Amino acid sequence: MSTQDTARRWNELLAPYYGPDRRRSITQLALTATIFAGLWFTMLWSLRVGYWLTLLLAFPTAGFLMRLFIIQHDCGHGSFFKSQRVANAVGFVIGVLTLTPYHYWRKTHAYHHAHSGDLDFRGFGDIDTMTLREYLALPKNRRLAYRVYRSPLILFLIGPLFHFIIKHRYPWDIPRSWTREWRSIWWTNVALVSVLVVAWLTIGLGPFLLIQIPVTVFSASLGVWLFYVQHQYETTYWYDHPQWDYFEAGLHGSSHLALPKPLQWLTGNIGLHHVHHLSARIPNYKLPACLAATPELQTATRITMVDGIKTMALALWDEKHKELIRFKDVPLALERGALEGI
Repeated sequence: MSTQDTARRWNELLAPYYGPDRRRSITQLALTATIFAGLWFTMLWSLRVGYWLTLLLAFPTAGFLMRLFIIQHDCGHGSFFKSQRVANAVGFVIGVLTLTPYHYWRKTHAYHHAHSGDLDFRGFGDIDTMTLREYLALPKNRRLAYRVYRSPLILFLIGPLFHFIIKHRYPWDIPRSWTREWRSIWWTNVALVSVLVVAWLTIGLGPFLLIQIPVTVFSASLGVWLFYVQHQYETTYWYDHPQWDYFEAGLHGSSHLALPKPLQWLTGNIGLHHVHHLSARIPNYKLPACLAATPELQTATRITMVDGIKTMALALWDEKHKELIRFKDVPLALERGALEGI
């Protein structure tokens, strides 16, 4: 089947779920924002009781902040509101809460969607992943650097905090010609400074940070883990550009993360990631119905939370055997002839 025929077939299957339902979008936004605000101010009250309670409350608060990020995400894809102007306004405001400049993130994320699983277009809007051949060609010091980078401590704690708190304030690796994206970055920074000033003048900067820091740590770490397991698993999809296929990458390079129903709701169905990658025009609240009604979507790799935890050790793409492997699997991969015939 040609690429055009494949695109036509997927469009026929997914088209009934395209586009937003205004009532559902507004309801989801209002409910999520209200609960997040209620939890945040409950955390403020909890400081009088004990910081242990504040930290406990930080977990559900971070969960609803992630849910707001999913709404920002859908706004960026144009699937949450029919008016892109409204979507951009909502996305910008949520971006202040999530420390994510909206238009900057929107552009880099679009790049991720356009090139996910393409070995010739890595390193932008994604988690850096090396092939086994590339890793073995490195000098020892650079191998060590990559091993440190792929360690859980860096990937899921230090890295997310660096990315959201520091790099999002000044992403030095994007071109100056991205004027709209740079404006989004600077206006987000201005808004964040304004939030800090208001907090200092009202509740005090100390209480504000005691609340916001754990919420940011938990939401950033869990959010990056979710993003990680949606593409980093043993049988994921990576090909050189001439052999790469957008629809194959969407279906087989994006996982179906099976979460308990409450967590699936809280994370805005983002675990149904293969559906989302096949069409970002489907809003998050329509993804379950689309999956249930489309048998072709049920062939994607299904992983559980336990499986997702196990994938944290994966680090290198074995091009010959088409699998993601751990560092400790390198000798075995070489015995299997992983570099022969590449």
